[in-house]
Amino acid sequence: MEIHVFTALPQILEAPLSASLLGRARERGVVDVRVHDLRAYTTDRHRSLDDTPFGGGAGMVLMPEPVFRAVEEVRPPRPLLLLDPGGRRFDQSVAAELAAGDGFSLLCGRYEGVDERVRRHLVDGELSIGDYVLAGGEAAAFVVVEAVTRLVPGVMGNDASAGEESFVDGLLEHPQYTRPADFRGWVVPEVLRSGDHGRVARWRRAQSVARTVARRPDLVEARGGLSAEESSLLEEVRRDEYRGPSPEDPSQESSAP
Repeated sequence: MEIHVFTALPQILEAPLSASLLGRARERGVVDVRVHDLRAYTTDRHRSLDDTPFGGGAGMVLMPEPVFRAVEEVRPPRPLLLLDPGGRRFDQSVAAELAAGDGFSLLCGRYEGVDERVRRHLVDGELSIGDYVLAGGEAAAFVVVEAVTRLVPGVMGNDASAGEESFVDGLLEHPQYTRPADFRGWVVPEVLRSGDHGRVARWRRAQSVARTVARRPDLVEARGGLSAEESSLLEEVRRDEYRGPSPEDPSQESSAP
């Protein structure tokens, strides 16, 4: 997969894009992520990228000329997506959509925004990571690249991990535990120590449903509600919570250390 990012501040992105799983994947050639400095495509001695808006107003606007020149010279993979508050909301389904292709490119906005001609005549679409304001699109670019590349086979140590995480099927991920089995009196649920893979899978699915209903009912609504099987699993969790923890499974006890 080939990903290109166009930005006025490449130094913000190089460090995080070179770290952890993504950094190792880049070193192995599993993904090819390239960051382009828009100032390298300016023509004046000040390397200017912005100017005052026509019609007046506060702030500066990213000029079209260096952006067009950068994209036309680099010829990056498409789609080229502008990171902008008015764009399509980025979520796990969009990440999977982009991961299924051979590559894409991102344009980081900055200042008061970009010249409208960039939006209308250069980019293929727009993405937003949420309803809040950032100084520029660099943080959003990292979010998109991180979310997409971890779905590319070979990036994660265990490719199955990507299929068991939050939002994959519209539900939050189930609770996770590791050693020690008993920490300050809080014990890992017996089912996870049973070695019965069928029971473990059912428990995890039930916990995933219950957690999503409790914390993110909007996700349940967006997927059209719960299936009959999921409703049954939710009732099992509620019955267990009503009965309380069994003597051999005190994992739900809330005693302080």
